Parts: sequence; C-alpha cells; structure tokens
Amino acid sequence: MKAFLHKLVGGKDIEAGPPDEDQLRRQVNALFGMLTELYGSDRLVLKAGKLHALQAMKSGEIEQQVLALQRLVFEDPTIDKVPSREELPQVLEEIQEEIADIIARRSVEDAIEKKIAEKMQERHEEYVREIRLQVIKESSGPESPHTLKKLALLEKMEQTKLAKTALEVLTPASLDEVVGQERAIRALLAKIASPYPQHVLLYGPPGVGKTTVARLVLEAAKRMKHTPFSPEAPFVEVDGSTLRWDPREATNPLLGSVHDPIYQGARRDLAEGGIPEPKLGLVSEAHGGVLFIDEIGELDPILQNKLLKVLEDKRVKFDSSYYDPTDPQVPKYIRKLFEEGAPADFVLIGATTRRPESISPAFRSRCAEIYFEPLTPEHVREITRRAAAKLDADVEERVHELISEYTNEGRKAIGLLADAYGLALQRSAGDRPRVTAQDALEVIQSSRLSPSVHVTAGQSPETGRIFAAAVSGFVGSILEIEAVTFPAAARGKGKVRFNETAGSMARDSVFNATSVIRRLTGKDLTDYDVHVNVVGGGLIDGPSAGLAITLCILSSLEGKPLRQDVAVTGEVSIQGKVKPVGGIYEKLYGARQAGMKLLLVPRENSKDVPPRLSGIEVALVSDVREAAAYVFAAAEEGER
Repeated sequence: MKAFLHKLVGGKDIEAGPPDEDQLRRQVNALFGMLTELYGSDRLVLKAGKLHALQAMKSGEIEQQVLALQRLVFEDPTIDKVPSREELPQVLEEIQEEIADIIARRSVEDAIEKKIAEKMQERHEEYVREIRLQVIKESSGPESPHTLKKLALLEKMEQTKLAKTALEVLTPASLDEVVGQERAIRALLAKIASPYPQHVLLYGPPGVGKTTVARLVLEAAKRMKHTPFSPEAPFVEVDGSTLRWDPREATNPLLGSVHDPIYQGARRDLAEGGIPEPKLGLVSEAHGGVLFIDEIGELDPILQNKLLKVLEDKRVKFDSSYYDPTDPQVPKYIRKLFEEGAPADFVLIGATTRRPESISPAFRSRCAEIYFEPLTPEHVREITRRAAAKLDADVEERVHELISEYTNEGRKAIGLLADAYGLALQRSAGDRPRVTAQDALEVIQSSRLSPSVHVTAGQSPETGRIFAAAVSGFVGSILEIEAVTFPAAARGKGKVRFNETAGSMARDSVFNATSVIRRLTGKDLTDYDVHVNVVGGGLIDGPSAGLAITLCILSSLEGKPLRQDVAVTGEVSIQGKVKPVGGIYEKLYGARQAGMKLLLVPRENSKDVPPRLSGIEVALVSDVREAAAYVFAAAEEGER
C-alpha cells in the first residue's frame, strides 16, 4: 500500500537525488486529491476549517500546503512548524505512510460494516419468520388437546384432599393453649401488641413453640384497641436456612429483584419495549404486618445487612441499567417503584436455636431479645394430655410419662402421641381407641429414641466422681466426670491424661486444677499419675467445667467421697477462685432434670439465678475451699 502510494503521488527514489519543485507540487496535489476522495470535498473543507488548515491550503507556497496536509492527516491543529524545503521529502513520506494507514483502516471498516449489514439482514429475516409463527399461533389459540388434558388433570387433583396432619390439628389455636412459655408470651405481647411495636429476636431450643407463639401474638394484637395492626395484617413466614439469593440481584425472594428485559425475561409486553420489571419480595408482602424468619441465624450475612437497611428505611429500593426515566412507555407503577421504592413497613420477628453470639451485633442492636424456656417433663406431659383431649382418645397415664422421658420438645411429643394413637386405631374396633404404654414404647423403639436425660443423681457418695452442669444450645445437661490418681513410678515423673475429644478448654482446666490443688494440699501432682475422664466423651465448649474437674481430682487424691446429688459449674483460676460462667438458667434446668438437689454456682452469677426455684437449691461459691465444704462435708456426714 505504501509503495503504491509512493508511485501514485510521483515519488522519486532517494538515490535519484532530491525532487524538484514541480515534482513536489505534483505530490502535494496528489495527496490533496486522495484526501478529497477519502472525505469528500465539502467534508475536507469543514475538516480544514476545524483544524485551522484552510488558509495554508489556499497558500501558493508549497511549504504552507505541506503544513496544511500535516494538520489534516494527523488531525492536529497545534502543528505550526513550517517544514523547510530540505525537510519536505521526509515530511511527505510521513504523510503518505499515515494516509496509507487511514486507507487500510477504512478498508477493514468497510469489510466489517458489510458483514454487519449481512448479519442484520439475517436477523431481520429470522424476526419476520418468528412474527409469522406468532400470528399463526395467536390465530389458532393457545390451547391444544395436550394442554387441555393437563388442565383436566390439575382440576381433578384439586378435588382430592387428605385430612389435616396431626400437627395441624394439635397445634395450639390460642395463647392459652401454649404450655411452659408464660413469661415469653407476656414479653412478646408487650413488644408487639403496643402502639410502638419492636423488632424481636426469639431464642430457644427447637420444638418449644416460637413460631406458634409469634403467629398467635399477632392475632391477639389485632384485637387490641391500641394496636397499629389492622385485622388484615399479614403474617409472612419463611425459613432463613432456605432463603437463597443472587449477589447480582438477579433473584432475591426476601427483598425483591428486577427482571431485566434481556437476562431475566420481563413480561412480554415490557420486554418488547426494553422495560425492566421489578418483582416485590417478602418484605413488601409483609407490609403492615409481621415478617417471621425462622432460623434467622442461618441467613446469609450480606443479606442480613441488606435487610437491616430495609428495616431502617421501611422501603425497598430498585435499580436497573435498563430503566430509562424519560421513556414515555414505562408504566406508572414501574416508574413509582424505581423512583420511590416499594413500601416495606413491617415488624420483624426472627427465631433461632443458635446462641446470641452467633447473630450479627448490628442485627441484635436493632431488636429486642426474648428467650424461650426449655420444656420440663411436666410441661411435656401437659402438652400430650391436651393433645389427647383434642384427639378424643383414651390414653393411659403411663403414655404421658414415657413420652416425657424420651423428648423435651413439644412438637416431637405431639408426633409421638399421634403415632401411638395410629397404632391404637389399627388395634381398636371402636370409635374411641385406648392408647396404651405398649403403643408408646413401640413408637419410641421404632424411632430409635434414647432417654433425654442420660445422667441421674445418686444417693451414695463416691470418690473421684462428680457431676458438671453444661449447656448445649439452649438446653442444659449434666456431664459425668471421674478421676483416679496413682503414685508415679518415680517422683516428678507423673503424667496427666485427659479426653482429647473433650476440648482444649477442658484440658486447660485440668492443668489449672493441678496448680490449685498444690496450693490447697501442698502435694505436687507431678508425683502422681492422674487420669481424668469425661464419661461419654462429651465436648466441653468453655472453661465452666473447671470447678468440677478440680473437686474431682482433689477427691481422688485425698480419698474423700463426693455427694452424688450435687452438680457444679464455674471456671477456676490458678489462685483457686471460682469465676462466672454463662448459661446458668439452662444449667439449672439440666440439673433439675437429672434429679440433683443442689447446684453450685459462682457467686458473681447471683444475678442470673431465678428468684423462685422449685425442685432444686442453689449455693453461691467464691473459691474452691467454699465449694469443697458443700460437696465433701455433706459426704462425710453421710458416711457417718
């Protein structure tokens, strides 16, 4: 291309000597002619005017004309150096090279434009074919024998209905029917049935009635005079563990999303006009009512933060790059959603079986917190008795006792009773079957259930064996800890063994205990082989078993028996002080379930002990000596 241009403009080889003025003028005129063909005479004049090259073009001096060529070809009006006669060949050579590049680019662009035009023609023909097919479909109608058959099948399915499930029949229908949650119900009513309702987080073990109470509290609030809820206020329920969303906002069932006309497929009439369609989420569906999120602790952290923004603004904002506010074809409701957002003024009730520490602090700071209590065996028996009355079944009293021994969940207890009722129906010929203990045992065995309380208090003191109060979730339990000590084979060569599965915190408690015992007795445990065992290998999450481990080793070392109707909890420092721990209420529940008469609690936890207790006593202790007085002295009196 460059060689062709060189010949075209009358170029002369370098070996032939410098060109004369006539040859230079022919080259300049030829280059102006090529530019005229490229841009057209009118556009070339306009271009020269913008680049301040018009006057130089009209000049009779060849140097001025070359300057004009430079400005036109390189599109740079700031070139103001007029080339000398000696520089003209080199400058013209550079201009020719640039023009060659321009022509090459123009050729490629023309080829591409041609291909684009061909593709557009193909697409147009395809579009016309689709329109023709659509017209044919519309003229023939959407129905066919196949679609009509499917419709008939759906209508037939609608006519078939099973009876209600046992949970639907036996679930409490009013707050008076809820068992064991009187304090939680009063607290939730105070926060929801108020002129200024609050967002609430409900904590508690599974199956104690969190969802049921939340729904019934809203129904009760609707009937009160000072409530902000209308009789039509919705209760929208969703499980946080199943809420899935796309970070690109392609889908978000909780907050809502935008269906863009290309990617997500908006409604046909909107997609044809390139108009995005906002889809409202559950927060807008719950507007004016309650949004209940079960297992809110499982909600994605980013989605939690987005939900917090909605709680503050009481609106949901939508955005899309396809939305054009100047488009007159945008429907008014879509324009309103994009410009003002969707209303989302609701009360959030979140329920979780996780500990509060696992919930976002920002979330907790905006919500009141209510704790549901674990159900006692008495509560479970009352639940099954009420369920038996609804079933109109004759149930042996032993059935209620058995179910309360194998579960502490109300929902599970109702399910077991319903299964036993089903067995009784198969056996009975009358309308009112009798549910026996054998029916309940058969259901329990087929479900492979084990007793909810694995450890129970004993009456006879034992050496090197003690019970520690623990918490798992929101349910208290009792751990059995035992210890043995033997003189080491050589002084100072003793070893300490401990369950590796019990956790690093519990292992640290063993080493703390060795220092405390040396302070109390003067005995160096490096002179002994010490073996501490958590029966069952339970994981101890935290240092609260420190007091139990210390007393257990001390009992084995001194040969003093320990009471077996006492449970203890508390962290032990290396100075022998008993430090505060968490979960006191749940540990009281577990100790009472296991039949313990006394629970030793750190004195600094005094504010966590409920004011009214039944079935168990609580003793506050500050150090290991004070705790030992409760467990050892009573044991020695029992021996005497």
